[in-house]
Amino acid sequence: MIKISYDIKEYRKELFNILNNGNNIIELGCHVGKTTKLILDKFDDINIISIDNSPEAIAKMEKLTNNYSNLTFISGDVRRHEILLEVFKLIQDCDILSVDLGGGYHPDTVFKVFYIWSSTFKPNHSIIRNKGLVDFCNSAIVSCNDFKSQNGHLESYIDEGIPPQIKEFELWTPSLREK
Repeated sequence: MIKISYDIKEYRKELFNILNNGNNIIELGCHVGKTTKLILDKFDDINIISIDNSPEAIAKMEKLTNNYSNLTFISGDVRRHEILLEVFKLIQDCDILSVDLGGGYHPDTVFKVFYIWSSTFKPNHSIIRNKGLVDFCNSAIVSCNDFKSQNGHLESYIDEGIPPQIKEFELWTPSLREK
């Protein structure tokens, strides 16, 4: 199942509705770890790999990592292929893919990040927080019912393997260009 929301309280509520002990979670855009800590405080037997590239995340997430043995924090940009590969070396699949890239309005980047990560890890559930995707979904009328995914990834791409770095990221984001 793929769920999309914008309100942080609704996002967390939906996330907690699908979480279970024993889950492996990949959290893209953990920021300073408020949602991460809520999860870790509620569930004893859960493993989380959290990734964020904001400088303010580093100290707070490292402190959380020191307090919780079931948390791995990676300081990096989830649009970078090497970050995807680093996580893939740690875990080859996940139960829940949580995508909160600031809740911002740019659905194209969020969707591309979701596509790359969900195609790679094939989660059972994905939850995405993004205003632009909510606006798009609420405004769209679907005229084709051929595609319907029941899992947390797009089933029409299930056998594609690890997608390559999407080239548009380099065009949109100067910090992703090769140095």
